[in-house]
Amino acid sequence: MTAPLKAIDGSADLPQLMNDLAKRARAAARVLSLAPAEQKNRALEAMERRIRARADAIIAANAEDVADAKAAGMTSSFLDRLTLTPARLAAMADGIAVVRGVADPVGVVTESWQRPNGMTIERVRVPLGVIAVIFESRPNVAADAGVLCLKSGNAVILRGGSDSFRSCRAIHECLVEGLREAGLPEAAITLVPTRDRAAVGLLLSGLNGGVDVIVPRGGKSLVARVEAEARVPVFAHLEGVNHVYVDGAADLEMAKSIVLNAKMRRTGVCGAAETLLIDRASQDKIKPLVDLLIGAGCEVRGDDAVRAADARVKPASNEDWDTEYLDAIIAARVVDGVDGAIAHIHAHGSHHTDAIVTDDNAAADKFLNEVDSAIVLHNASTQFADGGEFGFGAEIGIATGKFHARGPVGVEQLTSFKYRIHGTGQTRP
Repeated sequence: MTAPLKAIDGSADLPQLMNDLAKRARAAARVLSLAPAEQKNRALEAMERRIRARADAIIAANAEDVADAKAAGMTSSFLDRLTLTPARLAAMADGIAVVRGVADPVGVVTESWQRPNGMTIERVRVPLGVIAVIFESRPNVAADAGVLCLKSGNAVILRGGSDSFRSCRAIHECLVEGLREAGLPEAAITLVPTRDRAAVGLLLSGLNGGVDVIVPRGGKSLVARVEAEARVPVFAHLEGVNHVYVDGAADLEMAKSIVLNAKMRRTGVCGAAETLLIDRASQDKIKPLVDLLIGAGCEVRGDDAVRAADARVKPASNEDWDTEYLDAIIAARVVDGVDGAIAHIHAHGSHHTDAIVTDDNAAADKFLNEVDSAIVLHNASTQFADGGEFGFGAEIGIATGKFHARGPVGVEQLTSFKYRIHGTGQTRP
């Protein structure tokens, strides 16, 4: 067993620490890439068991983080993302159980064919290697990323935000004990043991080849920095400027239920709706929808047509159509049918998650086919943009780009492939 890396708060020893951390992770990745599914599942079972057994200690550590965040004047949406409750911790453990039950993707032959010369070519799934996950206020990411990377045969370096430092450390201890119980290297899931912000820059450098992929989980400024500075590939997890379009053929009661859930179930998650689009043919639905949102404590900012329906609506600025509020605020606009909704989403969306509410299947098909987002929904809330709701058990994030992975990034998306060729002595003429 290797000696644990010490926690440091100064930057003098940071480059050496980070390079040592990456070397250990690289060695662990080689072991994990060959680990049988049964051994990885034993580790996951132990992790789930320890998360449940240590629930009180994890929540106590989280309470200290939340108290500091409150004292620092953080917003209610930030506090919601940071806070762990018994229910959320139980969901974290349940997610580990689901990941354990997912088929192991490593070594799966996805295609096989024979060439005219008799050679057989196979395409087989392989791990990516060492994944660095840089996240901010959500401590659950430590568990989600750790178990997904383990199941897919990858080592992971976790760099959580300073606001969730104690929470992440408590969760990480459970993950490491699970690795130890299964006889897997503890460096397979590494938590950067410092709050020093310089650690992020070192991870973005790739640590001399020690990191293969970087996944940013956080606000727009973090993602922008990662994409600008990273010297290794990045899974693009951009902001969620998500839309709900209420079509002229929408059932009002269904629309009310979906809009309220999409916006207000949890305002601080990336799947929350930020813009409400209403078909000009159903302007009679504006007032009931606005009443519902304002009654639930949501501020509505609208265009002239929406404001005409309710004097409580504040005027929307041009910036509102491009804003991810992550708060109890929504922008609302009247559009000319499904074509108008699609045009607005193409102009202002972030390719994350968008929904249509309608009983017109032709309008629904058009919306689902033409909206170029990672997740598109018909008659369902945008808050289903979550790997757990997809049956993945957890997610590292929602990838909004088109390179390698798109939508919830789960176990399968954390693998690449290689070709294996079987011959009988063939040479090339």
